[in-house]
Amino acid sequence: MIQLELDTQYALRVVPNDMTDEQFLQFCLANKHMRIERDKDRNIIIMPPVHFGSSKNETSVTTDLDIWARKNGGEALNASVGYTLPSGAVLSPDASWVSQERYDKMPDIEWERFAAVVPDFVVEVRSKSDRLKKVKAKMSEWMENGVRLAWLIDPKTKTTYIYRENGSIEVLEGFDRILTGEDVMEGFEFDLKWIKIRK
Repeated sequence: MIQLELDTQYALRVVPNDMTDEQFLQFCLANKHMRIERDKDRNIIIMPPVHFGSSKNETSVTTDLDIWARKNGGEALNASVGYTLPSGAVLSPDASWVSQERYDKMPDIEWERFAAVVPDFVVEVRSKSDRLKKVKAKMSEWMENGVRLAWLIDPKTKTTYIYRENGSIEVLEGFDRILTGEDVMEGFEFDLKWIKIRK
């Protein structure tokens, strides 16, 4: 019997879930209008589509990331992608980049699935409906599974959290600065002025 719980203000959690990986993939394909993730305990999280402002901010990051990747290699992906992590979770970041090295090791069969590849870099842009505690937990899961660099951008408080593979988390206040890809993506920059905020 499927049980639905309110996971956040707007998201639903399906528990318990005994879907196989293939059944989960088919479930997602049959419900393309929804944003769906699966946590490491195999619970399914169903979220509403993002609103205009969140989509605009996600697109700003993804656009700059894609332009950089076309010149420097690897693959930049948007919020529609799902990654199957070593923990068993299937998560979707707002923007991500997979290095050429990790991409080349990905079997062809993964091209049409929630690829079992860990992105080197992820970005999450907090929306108004996201609880900060939940998003921070998601960031920790990304890092625990092998992401090398991650940004959590919070337009509500104009705060950016930078997660590094050495376990450190740097907190930056204000959007009057430029973020860099550091040694993970040398030469990549993102100006936080492109994150739009409306009260």
